[in-house]
Amino acid sequence: MEEAQRWLARAVSSEPETDFAIVFGGEAVGGIGFTLGSDVERLSAEVGYWLGEGVWGRGITTAALRVATRWAVETFALRRIFAVPFSDNIGSTRVLEKAGFVKEGVMRCAAVKDGQIKDQVLYAFVIAPCR
Repeated sequence: MEEAQRWLARAVSSEPETDFAIVFGGEAVGGIGFTLGSDVERLSAEVGYWLGEGVWGRGITTAALRVATRWAVETFALRRIFAVPFSDNIGSTRVLEKAGFVKEGVMRCAAVKDGQIKDQVLYAFVIAPCR
């Protein structure tokens, strides 16, 4: 609960707004947000999202990711949005692929979760051409 309250406080006060609730049936069921790049990475952002297990498998996250990606590209003039799910998170990688993100590679031994070192998969949505 404390972590949720800290996240909400940060999300509500962040400028610009980059974190949003995913609403389904009039109820908040998840969240999606962006970490904007800066300096030489100012045209990029990382996206992260989560959805409550009770509403998995309904295409909600894919729909939210498509809308949020379009909004972020238009709002911040981004050329690239990326995500780095754990390699064993098949649901998240499917969401990214269905939303038009492309797998760019595997980042081996890139993160630690629950005491285990894990690979992450790099996915990106790129506005082409970039040259």
